Amino acid sequence: MTSTTEPRKVRADARQNLDALLTAARTVFARAGVDAPAREIATEAGVGVGTLYRHFPNRAELVAAVFTSEIDATAAAAGELLAEHPPKEALDLWITRFTRFVATKQGLSAALRSGDPAFDALPALLMGKLGPALASLLDAAAAAGDIRDDVDPLELLQAVGDLSHRAPSADGTPNPMVRLLLDGLRAR
Repeated sequence: MTSTTEPRKVRADARQNLDALLTAARTVFARAGVDAPAREIATEAGVGVGTLYRHFPNRAELVAAVFTSEIDATAAAAGELLAEHPPKEALDLWITRFTRFVATKQGLSAALRSGDPAFDALPALLMGKLGPALASLLDAAAAAGDIRDDVDPLELLQAVGDLSHRAPSADGTPNPMVRLLLDGLRAR
């Protein structure tokens, strides 16, 4: 006889607490870095520290969850932007979103290099989700004749990420070097 284990359903209040913690951690990390006190995150979420630790027994799990949720949201934005804007504008808006994503993760690079196994899958997840999202935007803009058709999405992600990380703008918009890079994508 085989036994099957069904995934445990999460209660609605527990799901609300989890969502509040992720939102609060995102806000606190952007303001104070990934080493911000757990109490500050719990207070921002409107829950107790025990609730924070019940969902995330250690900081690495919380950081990884925030990062993963941001990757998912940034990837999903590509399709949403393409549905609402012309391809070149959708690409520009998505790049702006991506640069904000990078700018608010300044403290994460040290955490990613920490050797904590909670972070092992994040680089591949980032490229695996954001690469195809950016590819869809590039393909649409190239098909519209707005940009050249030989841009590698993973190389562009890396370049924009590097430029945004090294010289983030104060308001999270793409810095002038990212704008210059994007100008270089224009169709000849």
